[in-house]
Amino acid sequence: SAELKCKMKFGIYLPPKAETGKCPVLYWLSGLTCTEQNFITKAGFHQAAAEHGLIVVAPDTSPRGCNIEGEDESWDFGTGAGFYVDATEDPWKTNYRMYSYIKDELPKLINANFPTDPDRVSIFGHSMGGHGALILALKNPGKYKSVSAFAPICNPIQCQWGKKALGGYLGSDVSKWEAYDATQLVKSYPDSHLDILIDQGKDDQFLSAGQLLPDNFIAACTEQKIPVVFRLQQASCFCDPSLLGCCFIGYDHSYFFIATFINDHIKHHAKYLNA
Repeated sequence: SAELKCKMKFGIYLPPKAETGKCPVLYWLSGLTCTEQNFITKAGFHQAAAEHGLIVVAPDTSPRGCNIEGEDESWDFGTGAGFYVDATEDPWKTNYRMYSYIKDELPKLINANFPTDPDRVSIFGHSMGGHGALILALKNPGKYKSVSAFAPICNPIQCQWGKKALGGYLGSDVSKWEAYDATQLVKSYPDSHLDILIDQGKDDQFLSAGQLLPDNFIAACTEQKIPVVFRLQQASCFCDPSLLGCCFIGYDHSYFFIATFINDHIKHHAKYLNA
C-alpha cells in the first residue's frame, strides 16, 4: 500500500455473475483486533452475495508490521485498531491512514484487477468497522449507494474506545475528532438520500458499557430526517422436543450475531446496487 507504506492483505469474493460481466462491489469493514480473515471465515455471506451478484471486499483493519513503538501494546489502539481515520499525530501519521486507504487506494486496486462496476458501490461493517462504514458514507455523499452496520461505534467522541483512538491518532483537539464521528457528521449531511440499516444485539456487552451509543446517532438522524432502520435484536428461543424446556440465546457482539442477520444486510445493499 502506497498510502499505508506496508504490505496489506484483503479478501475478495467473486460471485458466479462476475465470470460473464461486471458486478457491484460491497465493502466490509471489520472491528477491533480483526484481520481480513474474520469476515471471510465467520460471517456466512457467500450464498446471499452469489444470489444477488455482488462482489464483496474485506480489507484488514490497520497497517501491519510498521515497527512503531507502542503499536502492539493494547488491543484497542495500534495494530488491529486503525479506526478508519487518517492520523495526524506522530508517530502514527505516516502509516495510519486507513480512511484514505479505504476511500481511494483500495477501490482503485480492486477496480483495476477485478470485473467491478465502479459506479455501483456500497459499504457496511461491524463495531469499529460499523463506525468506519457510517463515516465513509456520511463524509462522501453519493459515493456509496447504501450503508449498513452491525453494532457500530456510533458516537466515538463520547465513548472510551473513541476517545483513546481519536486522541492518539488525531491529538487533543476534539473538533478534529468530530470529522470522524457519525453522530456529528449526520447533523450536516446535505440530503436524505441515504437509507441506513443498523442491527444491534440487545445483550451486547459493549452496548451496556456505553461504547456504542446508537441512541445518540438515531436522535441525530431523526432530527435531520435521515432514514435509518434500527433493529434492536432480542433474545431468541430455541425449543427442542427432546429437552425439558427451551434455550434462550441472546444476541451479543460476536460473529454469531452477524451470521444470523447477514442475509438481511446483503439484501438491503442489493436493493440499491442492482436498482
